[in-house]
Amino acid sequence: QVQLVASGGGLVQAGGSLRLSCAASGRALSSMEIGWFRQGSGKEREFLAGITRNDGSYADSVRGRFTISRDNAKNAVYLQMNGLKAEDTALYFCAAAPSGMWYVYWGQGTQVTVSS
Repeated sequence: QVQLVASGGGLVQAGGSLRLSCAASGRALSSMEIGWFRQGSGKEREFLAGITRNDGSYADSVRGRFTISRDNAKNAVYLQMNGLKAEDTALYFCAAAPSGMWYVYWGQGTQVTVSS
């Protein structure tokens, strides 16, 4: 069983930055693909970024502004968010996908609110 805890959300002004963290216990994140998702009020959950061993992928909506990274020694994954916009306001989740599977482990979410 894998437990994921997302943290680092908060209130920030438009144009500002936040760094989200996803800490894991129960299994090494290095063996899985890790993704960040978000869900705004009244919206569907949206994939933002994913990272495998070495490669990251991004949704068009965040490419160039957000950067995903991992620290295997700390068993953690991060999402650096720069140039935040009001439309980035949402509940942000991290999730883990074991090899060959979709994302099956989910954290509880951390709220990001961007004021314009």
